[in-house]
Amino acid sequence: MHSLRMAALGAAAMAVFGAGTAAAQEGPDFYKGKTVNYIVATAPGGGYDTNGRLVAQFMQKHLPGSTFVVQNMPGAGHLIGANFIYASDPDGLTFGTFNTGLIYGQLAGNPGIKFDLGQMSWIGKVSSDPRVIVVSKDSGINSYEDLANLKEPIKFASAGVGSASTIETTMLVKALGLKIEVVSGYNGSDDQLAMRRGEVQGIIGSRSTFQPFVDAGNGKLIAQIGGSETDIPQLASLVNNDDAKRVIALVESQSDISRLSAGPSGIPEDRLKALRDAYQAATSDPEFLAKAKEIGVPVDPKIGDDVGNLVKGAMNQTPEVISFLKESLKED
Repeated sequence: MHSLRMAALGAAAMAVFGAGTAAAQEGPDFYKGKTVNYIVATAPGGGYDTNGRLVAQFMQKHLPGSTFVVQNMPGAGHLIGANFIYASDPDGLTFGTFNTGLIYGQLAGNPGIKFDLGQMSWIGKVSSDPRVIVVSKDSGINSYEDLANLKEPIKFASAGVGSASTIETTMLVKALGLKIEVVSGYNGSDDQLAMRRGEVQGIIGSRSTFQPFVDAGNGKLIAQIGGSETDIPQLASLVNNDDAKRVIALVESQSDISRLSAGPSGIPEDRLKALRDAYQAATSDPEFLAKAKEIGVPVDPKIGDDVGNLVKGAMNQTPEVISFLKESLKED
C-alpha cells in the first residue's frame, strides 16, 4: 500500500510539473508559424524606423518560428499608429513603437487620442535619450545666450502636430520666450535636410538622432535636457524662470523613456511574457548591441512593467503642470 501511495504521489507531482512546463512553453510555442505585425508610427527613415526594424529583427531571432513584418503607419505625430496598435486584436500579434509626445497629448486631453497609455501592454524600451537644442552651422548661433538674445525670429523644425518634437519645442519656446517660429511636418530625416538647405535654423530633438549630424560638421549642440553628459550645459542651469524650469522638468521626465514597444491592452499573460522575454533577449544580444552602436542608438533597456511604471510616473503630473501644458499648446 505504501508503495502504491508513493507511486500515486509521484505521478501527481509529475502531472503538476508537466502542466507547469506546458504552461511555460505555451507563450513561445504560440508564435511558431505566426506573423507578427510590428507597427512603426513614422514614415521609413529616421530614428524610430531604424530602431523599430532593429528591434523587430532581433525579436524574431529570439522567438523561434515567428516572422516579424514591419509596417510603417505615419501621420498626426504618431497618433495614427498608436491608435491602430491600441485598437488591434490583443492576440499578441500586433504591437509597435511610437513617440513619447503621446504622453503629453493624453495629459492635455487631445481628442484624437483613442487609447490609454496606462492600460497598454508594455513590452520594453531600448534607450534613454536626452533632448538637445541643435542649431545649423550657418545659423550664426554659437550658444544658448545667442539664441535667447536674438533680435529677429528664426525657424525651428519639428515633426507632426502632436509629436514629442512639436509639443516639447512649442512648450519650451513659449516658456523661454525665444524668438523662434516652430515649423511642423518634418518627418524622418527631413529636418536635417531642411537645416542643411537653410529652410530652418534649428531643432529640439533627441541627442542620439542629431549627434551624427553635428559630428559631420552640419550643426552645433548648445544645450541639453536630461542625460549625464557634461560636454554641453544643461538647459535648466541657463534659466531662472519658474515656468521654464517646470517645462524643462516635464521634458526631462521623458528622456528616460525612449524607443518604446507596446501593444494593446489585454494581451494574454503567457504571450506577453514571451514577447517581453524575446525583447529582453533581443536588446542584450551582442549582435544587437553592436548594430545599435554602429547606427548610434543608445541602449539602456527596461522591460515590461518597469517601462509601464515609468510611463505612469511621467503622466502623474500636478494640476498646475497639466494646466501649463494645455496653455502652452494653445495656438496663438
